Amino acid sequence: MTGLERILDNHGCKIWTTSTGDGSPVIMINGGPGCDDYLGEVAGLIDDTCQVVRFEPRGCGRSDYDSNYDFATMVSDIEFVRESHGFERIILVGHSFGCDIALAYTMFNPRRVAGLIGIAGGRIVNDRDWHADYKRNKTGRGEVNPIEFTADPRVNEIGNQTYKEYLKRRDLLIDIATLAVPATYIAASQDIRPNWPIKQLAALMQARYVEIEGAAHWIWLTHRDELQQALRQAISAMSP
Repeated sequence: MTGLERILDNHGCKIWTTSTGDGSPVIMINGGPGCDDYLGEVAGLIDDTCQVVRFEPRGCGRSDYDSNYDFATMVSDIEFVRESHGFERIILVGHSFGCDIALAYTMFNPRRVAGLIGIAGGRIVNDRDWHADYKRNKTGRGEVNPIEFTADPRVNEIGNQTYKEYLKRRDLLIDIATLAVPATYIAASQDIRPNWPIKQLAALMQARYVEIEGAAHWIWLTHRDELQQALRQAISAMSP
């Protein structure tokens, strides 16, 4: 998908971005951590009514590899992208681990977020059972990753490590439960990652939970129409 590409300078770190469409401002956040841009097809589901900005995090794709890969920096870079594009308020759409980054940004900047949408992700647990379910499903059902990523492998290592530290914040659950931002979580019934943490998070936030039957982690590759419908319904309830 072609778009308006911009290389943004965040205090010496170059961040690659691209923008498509026109309308309500949306920023999309990749999973990983440690993935370059792969959400172009998802942007294409909504950019007839939204201006969708996608970006590649530090250490990924066309952005600079500067070793500043901690979770707090990932969150602050969203604010930098928002300001650079002149958006007053945004709708955030995250996929996989991108849902966790989007939620953290929303908690720190609630006045800047008109709505939060999570696709195949969203959890506030650092739990052995989650990993046990994931490994069991991966072994039993397997999963083919259809996308190859170009990134510094340390992004994943540092990002996950610092995210686990973030989860230990004393007031985390209170802050999430009192967050007054509309949210929708769209899950995939055949994702090898367990959906119970997404349901738990959606209930805590009083968010809408949608599960697309038969879909796996990369929902748009097999259930494009269903995902498009869920995204449009969620966005229609969010007014930047």
